[in-house]
Amino acid sequence: MAVRAGIVVTGTEVLTGRVSDRNGPWLAEALRARGVDVGSVVVVGDRPEDLRAALGFLAGSVDLVITSGGLGPTADDLTAAVVGDFQGRPSIVDEALEERIAAVVARLSARRGWRMDPGATAAGVRKQAQVPAGATVLEPVGTAPGLVVPVAEGRSGPPVLVLPGPPSELQGMWPAAVDSAPVRAALAGATELRQRTLRLWGTPESELAATLRRVDDELAGLEVTTCLRDGELEIVTRYDAGAEPAYGRLEQAVTADFGDTLFSDGPTADALVATAFADRGWTVAVGESCTGGLLTARLTAVEGSSAWVLGGVAAYANSAKEQLLDVPAATLAQAGAVSPEVARALAEGARSRFGSDVGIGLTGIAGPGGGTAEKPVGTVHLAAVGPDGEVAKSVVLMGSRDSIRQRTTAHAVHLLRQLLLGGPPA
Repeated sequence: MAVRAGIVVTGTEVLTGRVSDRNGPWLAEALRARGVDVGSVVVVGDRPEDLRAALGFLAGSVDLVITSGGLGPTADDLTAAVVGDFQGRPSIVDEALEERIAAVVARLSARRGWRMDPGATAAGVRKQAQVPAGATVLEPVGTAPGLVVPVAEGRSGPPVLVLPGPPSELQGMWPAAVDSAPVRAALAGATELRQRTLRLWGTPESELAATLRRVDDELAGLEVTTCLRDGELEIVTRYDAGAEPAYGRLEQAVTADFGDTLFSDGPTADALVATAFADRGWTVAVGESCTGGLLTARLTAVEGSSAWVLGGVAAYANSAKEQLLDVPAATLAQAGAVSPEVARALAEGARSRFGSDVGIGLTGIAGPGGGTAEKPVGTVHLAAVGPDGEVAKSVVLMGSRDSIRQRTTAHAVHLLRQLLLGGPPA
């Protein structure tokens, strides 16, 4: 039987969307890499009764429960106490841990120049040093220790691994957490859990669904999920090692039916573009209008992008297009700012100004206003120019202003992929 885990992400700021959950997805993938299947990720606010309910929901069906968040010094940080109570282990102050946390806080306050009230600081440190009896303490990466809390003797249930909320602290503590004796024991039966991804560009989910129905009886042992995002259809398959032949049949069917839109058997379009630039030793510059810098931000989000991204200009106003990227005033007057001609001029202007091998330009109407019958909201024109030629695309995208801007950047990345690597047209 597969080893399973459940995750509880705590924090009202996460529940209400003020802060995006980065810990749940990270933990799910870290566990999958160890052969552990995640059954549920539950998000709860800073309310003890909701955390207890989530623990109760998960404890009956998993081998390990993991919580993130709620370990700070403030009154709403209640995870350690609630977990201890749930596991039948009352909390006590670990005085040696209290001293270690106090030393960490003193170093941080000195380094950052904080002026802190001694009494309030001591109370916060003491709160963070309250540990359920019998728990394994994981040394702080920030100021909050982690905990592994086993269920009390005479009771049944999985251990609860309690981790801090800041992603850098959680990830920094992870190696020590999985190396702790209670977690090793909980995950001892885990076997390899493989995950493979196929990526299609421009294929509707309904078309893929027909293929999956046709070969469904050949896919025993596979968990196949699909996600359509900004025009890219992602097929993620999870399976035990013994189901590798079934995955081969799935891959064969997808390739046979969608070979003209299949662009990757794993890496994202962003990763493919980055590798292509690095392999060729080429550079790129961006001239963008309606996306306001989103494409440059997306390209530079890739590690190592400083070797091939020279820069970008968000030329929103016509005057900026003329003055910063040398778009001819006549072109703007005759074709309009949203036109294939201006997209190409932006690409050429970026290439010339930065001295890059490749230039990419994009212009459009993101809305909600500004559209006309001839050029409705969502009209976008893109062009990429390089040493070996050029590619261009014009589309009308649907959705909100934010959606149109995000989808435009996706089209731009795929236009670069097409210019550099060929494959499915952007």
